Amino acid sequence: MKQYLPRPIELSRPEPGCIHFDVVQTETPFVWTVAEQFEHQVAFDSHQKRVKNSEWGRATAGIKRDYVVSRVHSET
Repeated sequence: MKQYLPRPIELSRPEPGCIHFDVVQTETPFVWTVAEQFEHQVAFDSHQKRVKNSEWGRATAGIKRDYVVSRVHSET
């Protein structure tokens, strides 16, 4: 699946609302850490929808994902 990875990274980073997007292979084969940060839920949802319908999303549809979603609330 590594051959599919450059394009999703290239497309994700300039997405509206994307603050940070990085994918790093761990020491365990076939385990990757994805760190992504979006300005708001709408931007994140849009990203998830685009990825699901992309070549990457289709090629990796059978791979288990273990998400941890954190929300940072700023005080104004």
